[in-house]
Amino acid sequence: MSLPKDKAWFAAKTYGWGWGLPLRWQGWAVMIGFIVVLSAGAPLAKRSVLLFVIYCVAVVTVLLAICYWKGEAPA
Repeated sequence: MSLPKDKAWFAAKTYGWGWGLPLRWQGWAVMIGFIVVLSAGAPLAKRSVLLFVIYCVAVVTVLLAICYWKGEAPA
């Protein structure tokens, strides 16, 4: 369920499908958290590349779910 522009954490992209930069502090907090969590998984790459790829897919999936839930309707 997407939010209207005045309450959305993430702006819909002008061209293409998806979201652009965050509009509110909550969106910026999510983006910083995403970068921190993704970076924290970097040591998995030394252990197993496949495990790291699975980790990255899971983290990106959570980010996309939050963007869909708290962002404008993607255009």
